[in-house]
Amino acid sequence: MGQEPNAVVTDPWSQRRLQVLHESSSGAAADMERGLTLLRQAARGGLDPILRIYRPQPTVAFGQRDTRLPGFEVAAAAAREQGFEPLIRKAGGRAAAYHEGCLIVDHIEPHDDAVLGSRARFSILGGLLADALRRVGVDARMGEIPGEYCPGEFSVHGVGSTHSVKLVGTAQRVVSGGWLFSSVVVVERSAPIRRVLEATYAALELPWEPATAGAAEDLVPGVTVDAVRNAVVAAYEDAVVAPS
Repeated sequence: MGQEPNAVVTDPWSQRRLQVLHESSSGAAADMERGLTLLRQAARGGLDPILRIYRPQPTVAFGQRDTRLPGFEVAAAAAREQGFEPLIRKAGGRAAAYHEGCLIVDHIEPHDDAVLGSRARFSILGGLLADALRRVGVDARMGEIPGEYCPGEFSVHGVGSTHSVKLVGTAQRVVSGGWLFSSVVVVERSAPIRRVLEATYAALELPWEPATAGAAEDLVPGVTVDAVRNAVVAAYEDAVVAPS
């Protein structure tokens, strides 16, 4: 029996040792489906908590609401023209773009009452990713910045000398028996992401400020995807409780 909706959440994620899977991309659609397949396995009790990390192929992941806008087909075509595959994700939010200069972090766990603690996971895991970016020198903080693309209360942004840029977007998929918390960390080459977002958001007629689209290397020159990957794993290692 699930807990009452107003119960105090003390365990939004297991904090057990996670199996870390460093994977290569199999293509945009296959990568997205792989995450959902792992979620289904976890929900059936056939998978322990895992952390799946990979560098994606160029993708624009549209939200369900985007597909209902009159300009969606034009936006999808604009993404293809710039070499980004348009996909529709199961989670909410607006269009987000990513490519090989980014890192996808999928945290997947079985859970008897996956809805309980879902909001707390946004806060805790968003904070963990901000910590990971600080480890590579980024002044990273959690919270939405004005005009950001795919806005979210628990986005992670980096503070620069003149303005802040969004660096991490998070989304969550909850099913009976498990949850998938997926994060996109933008590390390198922000210009192609900014260009494709300008084109797609214009087609969707969604307001946003292009200057909010950035990458970690814009704030800390020379930082790499591999460095951020190592920092994410280290942040998780420091956060989990080792088995006795």
